[in-house]
Amino acid sequence: MAYKRLLNFKLPKGQSAFLWGARKTGKTTYLKNKYPKSIFFDFLKTDLYLDFIRKPFLLRERLLAMGKKALAHPVILDEVQKVPQILDEVQWLIENKKISFILCGSSARKLKRGGANLLGGRAWRFEMRPLVYKEITDFNLLKALNQGAIPDHYLQNEKSSRKSLHAYTQDYLKEEIFAEGLVRNIPAFTRFFDVLTYSHGEMINYANIARDCSVDAKTIKAYFQILEDTLLATLIDPFKKRQNRQVISKAPKFYLFDTGVAGFLCKRLLAEPRGAAFGKAFEHFIFNEINAYRAYSDKGFQINYWRTKTGLEVDFVLGRGEVAVEVKTGGIDARETKGLRAFIEEYAPKKALIVCTEKYERVSGKIRVMPWQVFLSKLWDGKII
Repeated sequence: MAYKRLLNFKLPKGQSAFLWGARKTGKTTYLKNKYPKSIFFDFLKTDLYLDFIRKPFLLRERLLAMGKKALAHPVILDEVQKVPQILDEVQWLIENKKISFILCGSSARKLKRGGANLLGGRAWRFEMRPLVYKEITDFNLLKALNQGAIPDHYLQNEKSSRKSLHAYTQDYLKEEIFAEGLVRNIPAFTRFFDVLTYSHGEMINYANIARDCSVDAKTIKAYFQILEDTLLATLIDPFKKRQNRQVISKAPKFYLFDTGVAGFLCKRLLAEPRGAAFGKAFEHFIFNEINAYRAYSDKGFQINYWRTKTGLEVDFVLGRGEVAVEVKTGGIDARETKGLRAFIEEYAPKKALIVCTEKYERVSGKIRVMPWQVFLSKLWDGKII
């Protein structure tokens, strides 16, 4: 099944771009459908990779041998991070021959670490995320939480998706990062992946994780940075509009890019839409939708969380306090709105929302309670922020 992606990838004539995203999120399929007449170089092909890693100038020579008609569309270089030296040739061709490029890959980190040419602002940046609610006509919440939203995984049956998730976490998340040379201490990084299971969606305690992995806290911070740079995770900082000793202001929280990957690492398989495990996965799902909307809408608003030392909490604070979002499952009572009401009293957000599994939208004082389907429809229509 082909999904119509929401990524708004529009380039003026002559403009080049990077398209980054985790493996299997659909970048290559998207570009082949959008630019069927483009010249396409796939550096996952061993022979092509070996030719260009040894002789990056072959790109220039091959393209200059082609006619103007063949170069009227952007030239696509897939998995470009594998051949970082080729970017010097790309820049020369942009500047001297006015050829436009789309440079596609899973991470710019290796390019940055190797001092590769990132084209000095000549290429726009786009990101491809896993599927989102609005892209799936037959959306099933429990399926999305268990199998995730990587296109291939969502389309499979439950048994096949578990095998695919196993292969993805072992062969890509670990081995691919090692192969790219991003980690030197492989045993420590393997232990780090194991402890992600209890820190996902929670405040990060670098010292505790470092102790479990037998490395220092600085190394653990570097590991989290790798996950961010490869678009495998997003860290969100606590909200701090003004100084307040009662508010937690330093420890970030982190969420993996896909609910299925997170669930597999946590050894979680949800049988019904209830319970603590479902609530945690549901919060993760809502975060990923907000995060994808931020990337696709080009609005660039901040996403934070808010928590006091006494335990009052708001899951997501958007746009420097403009919108406060609390994610809940089941019926909502006064006790569960305590954190959101405290935030309203302190910061007076324009919107205070509870996103939940209730069937009907309602208003309780200054708080609007929204079924998750309503919230996501309004989010993607630009009516939340």
